[in-house]
Amino acid sequence: MRDFHIMQQEAVDKGELQIRVRDKSTGSPISDAKISISETGGTGAVIEEVTSDSSGNSETLDLPTPPLEYSMQPSASQPYSEYTVTVSEPGYRDFTVAGVDLLPNETAIQEIDMEVMDSPGNTIDEIVIPEHTLFGDYPAKIPEEEIKSVNDSGEIVLSRVVIPEYVVVHDGVPSDNTARNYYVRYRDYIKNVASSEIYATWPDAAIRANVLAIMSFTLNRVYTEWYRGKGYSFTITSSTAYDHKFVYGRNIYSNISTIVNEMFENYLSRPNVTQPILTQYCDGQKVSCPNWMTQWGSKSLGDRGYSAIEILRYYYGSNMYINTAEAISGIPASWPGYDLVVGSSGEKVRQLQQQLARISKTYPAIPTVTVDGIYGNETRKAVEKFQEVFGLPVTGTVDYLTWYEISAIYVAVTRIAELS
Repeated sequence: MRDFHIMQQEAVDKGELQIRVRDKSTGSPISDAKISISETGGTGAVIEEVTSDSSGNSETLDLPTPPLEYSMQPSASQPYSEYTVTVSEPGYRDFTVAGVDLLPNETAIQEIDMEVMDSPGNTIDEIVIPEHTLFGDYPAKIPEEEIKSVNDSGEIVLSRVVIPEYVVVHDGVPSDNTARNYYVRYRDYIKNVASSEIYATWPDAAIRANVLAIMSFTLNRVYTEWYRGKGYSFTITSSTAYDHKFVYGRNIYSNISTIVNEMFENYLSRPNVTQPILTQYCDGQKVSCPNWMTQWGSKSLGDRGYSAIEILRYYYGSNMYINTAEAISGIPASWPGYDLVVGSSGEKVRQLQQQLARISKTYPAIPTVTVDGIYGNETRKAVEKFQEVFGLPVTGTVDYLTWYEISAIYVAVTRIAELS
């Protein structure tokens, strides 16, 4: 963490920060929670104080950041500000996240899962987010073959590529028996890693190329049962020497979240290879990695107008292509393949309405709907409010992005209700 006074002097741009507060055991939003923002490493003085609304969300706060150019090229100057978020609510344990990073011209989202006072077990009340991988020092990736062979140990056990609902992340090197295992929704895992390893200020194509590489690598670990085949009880680790940098409880960025939601079914393939490619990479500055993608190099190509697949082929070869998984685990119904709008009708509309009606019980700001299979103005208004609450473009149209976000929230609230 850098000298606070230097950071103050260099804070000339602005970024946005939104806090989302939930009850950890029920998933329900916590309204009227007191949220205090201070500068990490500073005097501790509160610079912003807000409360959460009925959906558990704070207003979006404009906060100082370093200049944009710090994140657009390798620099000795830290390109992001760091803030400490403290949340309190009667009946709950206070929760603090220090080191929430904020980049200029982007929206950071910090989720807070609060536990009631008498929560059993080993509770987590404070999270300290470490330095970003592009700014701090982390172990270099240990090289592996990008395609795993089927051998007598039976490492490959899956017959097709399926998007998992969850991955189990081991928060350390594989052999560290003291490290925690975290069950993380697949999309949330990808968003966390991307926010930890690249800057949200980069060109859209560079972000997409890196997200595709992260997803393909992760799905290779899933498909090959890489760690489980070695006797471990997890899917992937948080060690950069073995896998990706995952930081439990860190903030993510809105634009990265949107890109992941748009692409989460995808992975990278080569001709006549069933398994997702283990796409390894490095930063290209502190570490060199011939024949792998470099993160700063991908940013440079994005600046030059390369598309995501052009960036990936530049590093991994011309026979790399984007593939789509055969199935998605943990969703009640698949995307119909077309947008649902006012005037649409049928079974897909009915499924949508059933999910919205259940979600509205947990998120009362979302109006309930009549389940009649007809997409009228009532359904449109519920969709618009859902989109507003969960940070999607407010269109009133159920596109691919909205459909799967509604599905994910529906699954979350119904599963927690069943367990409680």
